[in-house]
Amino acid sequence: MSAAERIPVDLWFDPVCPWAWMTSRWLLEVAEVRRLDIRWHVMSLAVLNEGREDLPERYRRLLTEGWAPVRLVVAARHKYGEDVVGPLYTALGERIHRQGLGPGREALAGALAEAGLPGDLLDETGQDTWDDAVRASHQEGIDLVGEQVGTPVLALPGPEGDRRAFFGPVVTPAPKGEAATRLWDGLLLLAATPGFHELKRTRTQGPVFD
Repeated sequence: MSAAERIPVDLWFDPVCPWAWMTSRWLLEVAEVRRLDIRWHVMSLAVLNEGREDLPERYRRLLTEGWAPVRLVVAARHKYGEDVVGPLYTALGERIHRQGLGPGREALAGALAEAGLPGDLLDETGQDTWDDAVRASHQEGIDLVGEQVGTPVLALPGPEGDRRAFFGPVVTPAPKGEAATRLWDGLLLLAATPGFHELKRTRTQGPVFD
């Protein structure tokens, strides 16, 4: 199967969101079998929650802490190309989520080194140079899926070649093997259903980083 024959799928993520991390690990598992062409995009919980006064303290911190990782990813994409985004996100997630370091400079610097990117990209995280690009990427995902959603946003191929975007899937731990492909195949069926918009239940457990 050529690159042109791969199944296009777009994922919008914020590196600080553990649920987006779960989704991304599941999607990479599916890609081993279904030959997906995963296109990575940032969205921002900081942008999503701007102006909200009713947020718990841990979410309010995202209005400041959340900017550094998305700036880093966008700067890396613009300077070094699309292919660096997936490996950089993996390296960031390993540190922010699995190692529990959070989005501090130690985690970001280590992720750059693991992804083979120059350390001076870290300087981009304290400036607003890339904020317009972050907002544009965020808005692209929101325009596809609609308002009143969070991260991740997943855009799947529709039955007529269009893109059908959904919030989620929110799942933990990330399914592997046959379970991963069953979830993917089920989502394709939902995306092909005219008028399908929402399926949801209350979360009863936190993210499991196995």
